Amino acid sequence: MRRNGPDGVEALPHVPVAVPGAPPACRSRLVETARLQWRLGDDGDPTDLAQRFLTAHGVDVDDLSRPGRHTADGPCGAALFLSAAAGAYAVGAPTGAPTPVPALPDLVVVVYHHGDRPHRPPPPAGWRLGDWRDSWTPDAHAAAVESVRAAIARGDVYQVNLVGHAAADYTGDPRPALRRLAALPGARYGGALTGPGWALGCASPETLVATEHGRLVTRPIKGTRAATAAGRRDLLASAKERAEHIMIVDLERNDLARVARTGSVRVDELFAVRRWCDLWQAESTVSAAPADGLGLADLLRAVCPGGSVTGAPKHAALAQVAAREPVGRGAGMGALGWVGPDRLDLGLTIRTAAADAHRLHLWAGGGITWDSDPAAEVAEAAAKAAPIRALLAAG
Repeated sequence: MRRNGPDGVEALPHVPVAVPGAPPACRSRLVETARLQWRLGDDGDPTDLAQRFLTAHGVDVDDLSRPGRHTADGPCGAALFLSAAAGAYAVGAPTGAPTPVPALPDLVVVVYHHGDRPHRPPPPAGWRLGDWRDSWTPDAHAAAVESVRAAIARGDVYQVNLVGHAAADYTGDPRPALRRLAALPGARYGGALTGPGWALGCASPETLVATEHGRLVTRPIKGTRAATAAGRRDLLASAKERAEHIMIVDLERNDLARVARTGSVRVDELFAVRRWCDLWQAESTVSAAPADGLGLADLLRAVCPGGSVTGAPKHAALAQVAAREPVGRGAGMGALGWVGPDRLDLGLTIRTAAADAHRLHLWAGGGITWDSDPAAEVAEAAAKAAPIRALLAAG
Protein backbone atom coordinates (compact mmCIF):
# COMPACT_ATOMS: atom_id res chain seq x y z
CA MET A 1 0.00 0.00 0.00
CA ARG A 2 1.33 3.43 -0.90
CA ARG A 3 0.35 6.96 0.01
CA ASN A 4 1.77 10.07 -1.68
CA GLY A 5 2.02 13.11 0.57
CA PRO A 6 2.09 16.75 -0.46
CA ASP A 7 5.89 16.71 -0.87
CA GLY A 8 5.57 14.22 -3.72
CA VAL A 9 2.74 16.10 -5.38
CA GLU A 10 4.84 19.13 -6.33
CA ALA A 11 6.80 17.09 -8.87
CA LEU A 12 3.69 15.92 -10.71
CA PRO A 13 2.95 17.53 -14.09
CA HIS A 14 0.27 20.22 -13.98
CA VAL A 15 -2.13 18.93 -16.62
CA PRO A 16 -5.94 19.04 -16.73
CA VAL A 17 -7.58 16.16 -14.87
CA ALA A 18 -9.13 13.71 -17.33
CA VAL A 19 -10.83 11.33 -14.89
CA PRO A 20 -14.32 10.26 -16.00
CA GLY A 21 -16.98 12.02 -13.97
CA ALA A 22 -14.75 14.87 -12.75
CA PRO A 23 -16.65 18.20 -12.78
CA PRO A 24 -15.96 19.79 -16.19
CA ALA A 25 -15.74 23.30 -14.76
CA CYS A 26 -12.99 22.24 -12.35
CA ARG A 27 -10.82 19.95 -14.46
CA SER A 28 -8.26 22.50 -15.61
CA ARG A 29 -7.61 23.77 -12.07
CA LEU A 30 -7.44 20.62 -9.97
CA VAL A 31 -4.33 19.80 -7.95
CA GLU A 32 -3.57 16.35 -6.57
CA THR A 33 -3.15 16.47 -2.78
CA ALA A 34 -3.16 12.81 -1.69
CA ARG A 35 -2.94 9.37 -3.27
CA LEU A 36 -3.56 5.81 -2.10
CA GLN A 37 -2.45 2.76 -4.10
CA TRP A 38 -3.09 -0.88 -3.14
CA ARG A 39 -2.34 -4.20 -4.82
CA LEU A 40 -3.48 -7.77 -4.30
CA GLY A 41 -1.21 -9.15 -1.63
CA ASP A 42 -1.21 -5.92 0.39
CA ASP A 43 -2.95 -5.91 3.76
CA GLY A 44 -6.55 -4.89 4.24
CA ASP A 45 -9.84 -4.78 2.35
CA PRO A 46 -9.50 -2.34 -0.58
CA THR A 47 -13.07 -1.09 -0.23
CA ASP A 48 -12.61 -0.27 3.46
CA LEU A 49 -9.25 1.36 2.75
CA ALA A 50 -10.82 3.55 0.04
CA GLN A 51 -13.62 4.71 2.34
CA ARG A 52 -11.31 5.50 5.24
CA PHE A 53 -8.77 7.29 3.02
CA LEU A 54 -11.40 9.47 1.36
CA THR A 55 -13.07 10.41 4.62
CA ALA A 56 -9.70 11.21 6.20
CA HIS A 57 -8.98 13.62 3.33
CA GLY A 58 -12.27 15.51 3.50
CA VAL A 59 -14.42 13.51 1.06
CA ASP A 60 -16.97 12.04 3.45
CA VAL A 61 -18.37 8.78 2.06
CA ASP A 62 -19.53 7.23 5.33
CA ASP A 63 -23.22 7.89 4.53
CA LEU A 64 -24.06 8.16 0.84
CA SER A 65 -27.73 8.75 1.68
CA ARG A 66 -26.74 12.19 3.03
CA PRO A 67 -24.53 13.85 0.40
CA GLY A 68 -22.47 16.91 1.26
CA ARG A 69 -21.71 20.00 -0.80
CA HIS A 70 -19.11 20.80 -3.43
CA THR A 71 -17.30 23.97 -2.32
CA ALA A 72 -14.40 25.97 -3.71
CA ASP A 73 -12.39 25.85 -0.48
CA GLY A 74 -12.71 22.11 0.21
CA PRO A 75 -11.71 19.00 -1.72
CA CYS A 76 -13.32 18.85 -5.16
CA GLY A 77 -13.40 15.07 -5.00
CA ALA A 78 -11.34 12.07 -5.94
CA ALA A 79 -10.58 9.71 -8.76
CA LEU A 80 -11.23 6.07 -7.90
CA PHE A 81 -10.11 2.96 -9.75
CA LEU A 82 -10.90 -0.52 -8.42
CA SER A 83 -9.83 -3.51 -10.49
CA ALA A 84 -12.11 -6.47 -11.12
CA ALA A 85 -9.68 -8.63 -9.14
CA ALA A 86 -9.86 -6.28 -6.16
CA GLY A 87 -13.65 -6.29 -6.31
CA ALA A 88 -13.68 -10.10 -6.34
CA TYR A 89 -11.16 -10.22 -3.48
CA ALA A 90 -13.31 -7.90 -1.35
CA VAL A 91 -16.26 -10.31 -1.53
CA GLY A 92 -14.26 -13.50 -1.14
CA ALA A 93 -14.59 -14.64 -4.76
CA PRO A 94 -11.81 -16.03 -7.01
CA THR A 95 -9.60 -13.23 -8.35
CA GLY A 96 -8.58 -14.97 -11.59
CA ALA A 97 -5.26 -15.28 -13.37
CA PRO A 98 -2.39 -12.88 -12.59
CA THR A 99 -2.64 -9.45 -14.14
CA PRO A 100 -0.56 -8.80 -17.27
CA VAL A 101 0.02 -5.24 -15.97
CA PRO A 102 1.61 -5.66 -12.52
CA ALA A 103 2.69 -2.00 -12.52
CA LEU A 104 -0.99 -1.00 -12.33
CA PRO A 105 -2.37 -1.02 -8.76
CA ASP A 106 -5.65 -2.78 -8.01
CA LEU A 107 -6.93 0.24 -6.10
CA VAL A 108 -6.10 3.88 -6.80
CA VAL A 109 -7.66 6.81 -4.96
CA VAL A 110 -6.46 10.32 -5.86
CA VAL A 111 -7.81 13.32 -3.95
CA TYR A 112 -7.93 16.72 -5.67
CA HIS A 113 -8.34 20.28 -4.41
CA HIS A 114 -8.95 23.42 -6.46
CA GLY A 115 -5.80 25.23 -7.62
CA ASP A 116 -5.47 28.90 -8.48
CA ARG A 117 -4.29 28.59 -12.08
CA PRO A 118 -5.39 26.55 -15.10
CA HIS A 119 -3.29 23.65 -16.33
CA ARG A 120 -2.58 23.00 -19.98
CA PRO A 121 -2.06 19.71 -21.81
CA PRO A 122 1.57 18.89 -22.65
CA PRO A 123 2.61 19.17 -26.30
CA PRO A 124 2.18 16.01 -28.40
CA ALA A 125 5.07 13.56 -28.28
CA GLY A 126 6.26 10.88 -30.69
CA TRP A 127 4.13 7.77 -30.70
CA ARG A 128 4.30 4.38 -32.41
CA LEU A 129 2.25 1.28 -31.63
CA GLY A 130 3.37 -2.19 -32.72
CA ASP A 131 1.29 -5.21 -33.66
CA TRP A 132 -1.24 -6.63 -31.23
CA ARG A 133 -0.66 -10.11 -29.79
CA ASP A 134 -3.72 -11.88 -28.39
CA SER A 135 -3.46 -13.93 -25.22
CA TRP A 136 -5.63 -16.65 -26.71
CA THR A 137 -6.29 -17.73 -30.28
CA PRO A 138 -9.79 -17.62 -31.80
CA ASP A 139 -9.91 -21.41 -31.45
CA ALA A 140 -8.97 -21.23 -27.75
CA HIS A 141 -11.59 -18.53 -27.19
CA ALA A 142 -14.22 -20.64 -28.95
CA ALA A 143 -13.25 -23.68 -26.88
CA ALA A 144 -13.70 -21.63 -23.69
CA VAL A 145 -17.19 -20.66 -24.87
CA GLU A 146 -18.02 -24.34 -25.40
CA SER A 147 -16.74 -25.24 -21.95
CA VAL A 148 -18.98 -22.57 -20.41
CA ARG A 149 -21.94 -23.94 -22.33
CA ALA A 150 -21.15 -27.35 -20.86
CA ALA A 151 -21.08 -25.83 -17.36
CA ILE A 152 -24.47 -24.24 -18.03
CA ALA A 153 -25.83 -27.60 -19.17
CA ARG A 154 -24.65 -29.15 -15.89
CA GLY A 155 -26.45 -26.44 -13.93
CA ASP A 156 -23.22 -24.97 -12.49
CA VAL A 157 -24.03 -21.46 -13.72
CA TYR A 158 -26.55 -19.59 -15.87
CA GLN A 159 -24.29 -17.10 -17.66
CA VAL A 160 -20.55 -16.31 -17.74
CA ASN A 161 -18.77 -13.30 -19.22
CA LEU A 162 -15.53 -14.37 -20.91
CA VAL A 163 -12.85 -11.76 -21.56
CA GLY A 164 -9.79 -11.91 -23.78
CA HIS A 165 -6.62 -9.83 -23.61
CA ALA A 166 -4.17 -8.45 -26.17
CA ALA A 167 -0.91 -6.51 -25.83
CA ALA A 168 1.23 -4.42 -28.18
CA ASP A 169 4.67 -2.86 -27.76
CA TYR A 170 4.94 0.91 -28.09
CA THR A 171 7.44 3.72 -28.22
CA GLY A 172 6.79 7.27 -27.05
CA ASP A 173 4.32 8.61 -24.50
CA PRO A 174 1.09 6.53 -24.30
CA ARG A 175 -0.86 9.09 -22.28
CA PRO A 176 -2.10 11.30 -25.17
CA ALA A 177 -3.27 8.19 -27.06
CA LEU A 178 -5.11 6.89 -24.00
CA ARG A 179 -6.76 10.27 -23.40
CA ARG A 180 -8.03 10.25 -26.99
CA LEU A 181 -10.29 7.32 -26.15
CA ALA A 182 -12.65 9.80 -24.49
CA ALA A 183 -13.55 11.13 -27.96
CA LEU A 184 -15.09 7.85 -29.15
CA PRO A 185 -18.86 8.16 -29.77
CA GLY A 186 -20.88 6.92 -26.81
CA ALA A 187 -17.94 6.97 -24.34
CA ARG A 188 -19.97 8.10 -21.34
CA TYR A 189 -16.96 7.31 -19.12
CA GLY A 190 -14.28 8.50 -21.49
CA GLY A 191 -11.15 9.59 -19.68
CA ALA A 192 -7.78 8.65 -18.26
CA LEU A 193 -5.87 8.15 -15.01
CA THR A 194 -2.10 7.88 -14.62
CA GLY A 195 0.50 7.02 -12.01
CA PRO A 196 4.16 6.07 -11.67
CA GLY A 197 4.91 3.55 -14.42
CA TRP A 198 1.31 3.09 -15.57
CA ALA A 199 -1.61 4.78 -17.29
CA LEU A 200 -5.11 3.74 -18.26
CA GLY A 201 -7.61 5.13 -20.73
CA CYS A 202 -11.32 4.40 -20.89
CA ALA A 203 -14.06 4.72 -23.50
CA SER A 204 -16.77 2.94 -21.54
CA PRO A 205 -20.47 3.58 -22.15
CA GLU A 206 -21.59 1.67 -19.02
CA THR A 207 -22.56 3.04 -15.61
CA LEU A 208 -21.47 0.66 -12.86
CA VAL A 209 -23.03 2.77 -10.10
CA ALA A 210 -23.86 6.44 -9.66
CA THR A 211 -25.86 8.62 -7.32
CA GLU A 212 -28.50 10.63 -9.16
CA HIS A 213 -31.32 12.67 -7.59
CA GLY A 214 -30.92 10.86 -4.29
CA ARG A 215 -30.93 7.36 -5.82
CA LEU A 216 -28.34 4.72 -6.64
CA VAL A 217 -28.32 3.99 -10.37
CA THR A 218 -26.74 1.24 -12.45
CA ARG A 219 -27.07 0.80 -16.23
CA PRO A 220 -26.10 -2.73 -17.28
CA ILE A 221 -25.32 -3.30 -20.95
CA LYS A 222 -25.87 -6.70 -22.54
CA GLY A 223 -26.55 -7.44 -26.19
CA THR A 224 -24.53 -6.23 -29.19
CA ARG A 225 -25.05 -5.91 -32.93
CA ALA A 226 -23.50 -3.92 -35.79
CA ALA A 227 -24.84 -0.35 -35.90
CA THR A 228 -26.95 -0.82 -39.02
CA ALA A 229 -30.70 -0.73 -39.44
CA ALA A 230 -30.70 -4.52 -39.82
CA GLY A 231 -28.49 -4.90 -36.75
CA ARG A 232 -30.88 -2.85 -34.64
CA ARG A 233 -33.87 -4.90 -35.78
CA ASP A 234 -32.00 -8.12 -35.09
CA LEU A 235 -30.99 -7.03 -31.59
CA LEU A 236 -34.53 -6.02 -30.68
CA ALA A 237 -35.90 -9.33 -32.01
CA SER A 238 -33.26 -11.63 -30.48
CA ALA A 239 -34.72 -13.89 -27.79
CA LYS A 240 -31.19 -14.96 -26.83
CA GLU A 241 -29.94 -11.40 -26.30
CA ARG A 242 -33.07 -10.39 -24.39
CA ALA A 243 -32.85 -13.42 -22.08
CA GLU A 244 -29.14 -12.74 -21.43
CA HIS A 245 -29.89 -9.09 -20.75
CA ILE A 246 -32.81 -9.68 -18.37
CA MET A 247 -30.75 -12.21 -16.41
CA ILE A 248 -28.17 -9.49 -15.69
CA VAL A 249 -30.86 -6.91 -14.90
CA ASP A 250 -32.20 -9.31 -12.26
CA LEU A 251 -28.68 -9.72 -10.88
CA GLU A 252 -28.23 -5.94 -10.68
CA ARG A 253 -31.58 -5.58 -8.95
CA ASN A 254 -30.41 -8.08 -6.36
CA ASP A 255 -27.06 -6.30 -5.93
CA LEU A 256 -28.71 -2.94 -5.28
CA ALA A 257 -31.32 -4.49 -2.98
CA ARG A 258 -28.53 -5.47 -0.59
CA VAL A 259 -27.75 -1.79 0.11
CA ALA A 260 -31.11 -0.14 -0.59
CA ARG A 261 -34.13 0.88 1.40
CA THR A 262 -36.63 -1.96 1.47
CA GLY A 263 -38.95 -1.89 -1.51
CA SER A 264 -37.16 0.94 -3.32
CA VAL A 265 -35.51 -1.03 -6.16
CA ARG A 266 -37.07 -0.47 -9.56
CA VAL A 267 -36.29 -0.93 -13.26
CA ASP A 268 -36.65 2.50 -14.82
CA GLU A 269 -35.84 1.44 -18.39
CA LEU A 270 -35.55 -2.02 -19.92
CA PHE A 271 -33.64 -3.06 -23.06
CA ALA A 272 -33.12 0.36 -24.60
CA VAL A 273 -30.92 0.18 -27.72
CA ARG A 274 -28.12 2.75 -27.85
CA ARG A 275 -25.03 3.24 -30.00
CA TRP A 276 -21.34 2.97 -29.10
CA CYS A 277 -19.07 3.59 -32.11
CA ASP A 278 -20.15 1.10 -34.78
CA LEU A 279 -22.23 -1.08 -32.47
CA TRP A 280 -25.78 -1.14 -31.13
CA GLN A 281 -25.99 -2.21 -27.49
CA ALA A 282 -28.94 -2.95 -25.20
CA GLU A 283 -28.98 -1.01 -21.92
CA SER A 284 -31.32 -0.95 -18.93
CA THR A 285 -31.52 1.40 -15.96
CA VAL A 286 -32.00 0.04 -12.44
CA SER A 287 -32.25 2.37 -9.44
CA ALA A 288 -32.83 2.29 -5.69
CA ALA A 289 -32.88 4.58 -2.69
CA PRO A 290 -29.71 4.07 -0.61
CA ALA A 291 -30.20 2.67 2.88
CA ASP A 292 -29.54 5.09 5.72
CA GLY A 293 -25.88 5.00 6.73
CA LEU A 294 -24.73 3.30 3.52
CA GLY A 295 -20.97 3.77 3.19
CA LEU A 296 -18.83 3.55 0.09
CA ALA A 297 -17.22 0.25 1.12
CA ASP A 298 -20.55 -1.57 1.43
CA LEU A 299 -21.72 -0.13 -1.89
CA LEU A 300 -18.55 -1.27 -3.70
CA ARG A 301 -18.81 -4.75 -2.21
CA ALA A 302 -22.43 -4.96 -3.38
CA VAL A 303 -21.84 -3.99 -7.01
CA CYS A 304 -18.24 -5.07 -7.74
CA PRO A 305 -17.28 -6.76 -9.93
CA GLY A 306 -20.14 -5.62 -12.17
CA GLY A 307 -22.72 -8.25 -12.99
CA SER A 308 -22.62 -7.60 -16.73
CA VAL A 309 -18.92 -8.62 -16.83
CA THR A 310 -19.17 -11.58 -14.45
CA GLY A 311 -22.35 -13.54 -15.07
CA ALA A 312 -24.93 -15.20 -12.87
CA PRO A 313 -24.84 -16.30 -10.14
CA LYS A 314 -21.93 -13.91 -9.61
CA HIS A 315 -19.65 -16.05 -7.40
CA ALA A 316 -20.18 -19.16 -9.51
CA ALA A 317 -19.51 -17.15 -12.68
CA LEU A 318 -16.27 -15.76 -11.21
CA ALA A 319 -15.12 -19.32 -10.50
CA GLN A 320 -15.74 -20.17 -14.18
CA VAL A 321 -13.82 -17.06 -15.24
CA ALA A 322 -10.85 -17.92 -13.03
CA ALA A 323 -10.72 -21.42 -14.48
CA ARG A 324 -10.86 -20.36 -18.14
CA GLU A 325 -9.30 -16.94 -18.77
CA PRO A 326 -5.54 -17.37 -19.28
CA VAL A 327 -4.69 -13.74 -18.42
CA GLY A 328 -5.98 -11.52 -15.63
CA ARG A 329 -8.38 -8.67 -16.32
CA GLY A 330 -5.98 -5.96 -15.14
CA ALA A 331 -7.57 -2.59 -15.90
CA GLY A 332 -10.58 -4.18 -17.62
CA MET A 333 -13.97 -4.96 -16.08
CA GLY A 334 -13.33 -2.86 -12.96
CA ALA A 335 -14.57 0.53 -11.76
CA LEU A 336 -13.28 3.97 -12.72
CA GLY A 337 -14.73 7.38 -12.03
CA TRP A 338 -15.30 10.16 -9.55
CA VAL A 339 -16.26 10.33 -5.89
CA GLY A 340 -17.12 13.82 -4.68
CA PRO A 341 -18.61 15.27 -1.51
CA ASP A 342 -21.92 15.65 -3.32
CA ARG A 343 -22.03 12.71 -5.75
CA LEU A 344 -20.54 9.46 -6.97
CA ASP A 345 -20.20 8.39 -10.61
CA LEU A 346 -18.31 5.19 -11.46
CA GLY A 347 -18.15 3.59 -14.89
CA LEU A 348 -17.44 -0.05 -15.66
CA THR A 349 -14.03 -0.33 -17.34
CA ILE A 350 -15.08 -2.04 -20.51
CA ARG A 351 -13.50 -0.61 -23.70
CA THR A 352 -10.46 0.17 -21.56
CA ALA A 353 -6.71 0.02 -22.25
CA ALA A 354 -3.73 0.26 -19.91
CA ALA A 355 -0.05 0.98 -20.42
CA ASP A 356 3.00 -0.15 -18.49
CA ALA A 357 6.54 0.94 -19.32
CA HIS A 358 6.70 -1.00 -22.60
CA ARG A 359 3.28 -2.33 -23.67
CA LEU A 360 -0.33 -1.37 -24.16
CA HIS A 361 -2.96 -3.83 -22.95
CA LEU A 362 -6.58 -4.19 -24.01
CA TRP A 363 -9.47 -6.43 -22.89
CA ALA A 364 -12.73 -7.39 -24.63
CA GLY A 365 -15.30 -10.14 -24.28
CA GLY A 366 -18.96 -10.94 -23.95
CA GLY A 367 -21.64 -12.87 -22.07
CA ILE A 368 -22.02 -16.59 -22.72
CA THR A 369 -25.36 -18.38 -22.37
CA TRP A 370 -26.55 -21.81 -23.49
CA ASP A 371 -27.64 -20.29 -26.83
CA SER A 372 -24.25 -18.71 -27.55
CA ASP A 373 -22.50 -19.53 -30.81
CA PRO A 374 -18.71 -19.75 -30.25
CA ALA A 375 -17.77 -18.18 -33.59
CA ALA A 376 -20.21 -15.31 -33.05
CA GLU A 377 -18.83 -14.68 -29.54
CA VAL A 378 -15.27 -14.49 -30.88
CA ALA A 379 -16.41 -12.05 -33.59
CA GLU A 380 -18.30 -9.91 -31.06
CA ALA A 381 -15.23 -9.51 -28.84
CA ALA A 382 -13.17 -8.49 -31.88
CA ALA A 383 -15.81 -5.92 -32.90
CA LYS A 384 -15.73 -4.35 -29.44
CA ALA A 385 -11.94 -4.08 -29.49
CA ALA A 386 -11.62 -2.77 -33.05
CA PRO A 387 -12.41 0.96 -32.44
CA ILE A 388 -10.06 1.04 -29.45
CA ARG A 389 -7.23 -0.55 -31.42
CA ALA A 390 -7.72 1.83 -34.32
CA LEU A 391 -7.71 4.98 -32.20
CA LEU A 392 -4.70 3.88 -30.12
CA ALA A 393 -2.74 3.25 -33.32
CA ALA A 394 -3.38 6.77 -34.60
CA GLY A 395 -0.33 9.04 -34.61
